[in-house]
Amino acid sequence: MSSWKGKSKGKPWGYSIFLAILRLGGVTPAYLLLRFVSFYYVVFSYKSSKSIYYYFHERLGYGRIKSLFKVYQNYYIFGQSIIDKVVVMSDMPHKFTFEFDGRHNLDAIAALKKGGLLLSAHIGSWEVAGNLLSHVDTKINIVMFDGEDQQIKAFMDKATGKHRVNIIVIKDDISHIFKINEAFQNNELVCMHADRYLEGNKTITKKFLGEDAQFPLGPFILASKFKVPVAYVFAMKETKYHYHFYSSTIKEYLHLGKDAGMEQMTNDFVAEMEKYVKLYPDQWYNYYNFWQ
Repeated sequence: MSSWKGKSKGKPWGYSIFLAILRLGGVTPAYLLLRFVSFYYVVFSYKSSKSIYYYFHERLGYGRIKSLFKVYQNYYIFGQSIIDKVVVMSDMPHKFTFEFDGRHNLDAIAALKKGGLLLSAHIGSWEVAGNLLSHVDTKINIVMFDGEDQQIKAFMDKATGKHRVNIIVIKDDISHIFKINEAFQNNELVCMHADRYLEGNKTITKKFLGEDAQFPLGPFILASKFKVPVAYVFAMKETKYHYHFYSSTIKEYLHLGKDAGMEQMTNDFVAEMEKYVKLYPDQWYNYYNFWQ
């Protein structure tokens, strides 16, 4: 599998246009403009379009015409999730509603006072729901790769203001490991994605949608090394204004031993990820060749 490059294709001026539209007219006109932008990416972003087409056509078994339409729809829903994130995180007036399925699991993991790892994937929009989990009686940290263009990052910070959750940025100097450890020591929750890896990272091969794919070992090693409980979480867009948050029950693997625990943890994550990819196939934002 080719490793993910960690870069955004968006441009600062494009974000600025959408922000201006959001402030003047709300999400409806922004979504309308997004339809044209999505078509542009289908045509001119060949590598990412080819990868997501393979996912729909070869792994999900859709016909050629349906797969092409799904490529467009995938870009469109992905763009919506970015717009929604800006609206929610910047406290603009909005009509979004949120359903929390398994929120008691997050309360339970926080109550253990051990810290905890929330594993997710590039499915739906964790950041939209993550900014609304104020009911959880502990601090939530989201681990992100700092691969965005610095101008875009500065713009997003300005547009959305201060995050309600703490962001831990993955650095080459591994300073993020110390921050993650500190969060666990303070009995905080750490959320990170476990479906992409960068060149040079350790990986593990698992069967996913019927074909072998590589997953990063790092998130699972963290859970094992710091001996923290794990839950698998996903936040999915169900209608124009409605999101559905899911959390699995608490999983602990220490009693299985290091190797068996790692094997079971990765199996559990891949099974959960495949479950939600099948339930919401349009919302897995995989824009590189995941299986090669």
